[in-house]
Amino acid sequence: MAGTEGGGTLSEVYQSARKLLLRARDGIERLERFESSVSGADSPELSFAVKKYISQIHSLCADMDRLWRSIPAKSQRDLWKRKVEQVAEEADSLKDSLDKYSMRNQKRMLEANERAELLGRANGESAHVLRIFDEEAQAMQSVRNSSRMLQESFETGTAILSKYAEQRDRLKRAQRKALDVLNTVGLSNTVLRLIERRNRVDSWIKYAGMALTVVIVYFFWKWTR
Repeated sequence: MAGTEGGGTLSEVYQSARKLLLRARDGIERLERFESSVSGADSPELSFAVKKYISQIHSLCADMDRLWRSIPAKSQRDLWKRKVEQVAEEADSLKDSLDKYSMRNQKRMLEANERAELLGRANGESAHVLRIFDEEAQAMQSVRNSSRMLQESFETGTAILSKYAEQRDRLKRAQRKALDVLNTVGLSNTVLRLIERRNRVDSWIKYAGMALTVVIVYFFWKWTR
């Protein structure tokens, strides 16, 4: 009578353990399908549920191990012993599968983080290189602008000096004509000296202007370098 009651109680626990085995096995299969999908998705909730099922099975196996030992009939004890051992072996196998899945998932997450880190580092280096190229391009543009301004300043100074030379030639020709006219009309030497003095003053003014222009062009060239 005690064996029958013990067997009945053991049967209920055994059925509960079998149901949990089915749930755990189904969960493992679903996790492996997620893993083999293109996205390689993971389900932490499902992993936790499977782990909980396996823990409950181990707890039930401990209960069943205690219960089958209290069965009076040896044949019944041996039968339930094999059944309990089978449930425990299946639970261990599922636990091993879950552990392997967890290790693969952790490895996959680590590799994904490393790829993201490398990609972020590569993007940062690319941005740095582009920034250097941009700075060099700006520097080259500044050099070209300075060179163009210097060239324009040089051309302007050359044009000014050329005009001064033309004016000098015109003044010389005018001086010669004036002297010819004065000699012709018989003006005194005093008037001639006054004209020559004025001509020297004009020449000083002209050369001073030319020197000032050269100085201005030089300092502008130094400023634009």
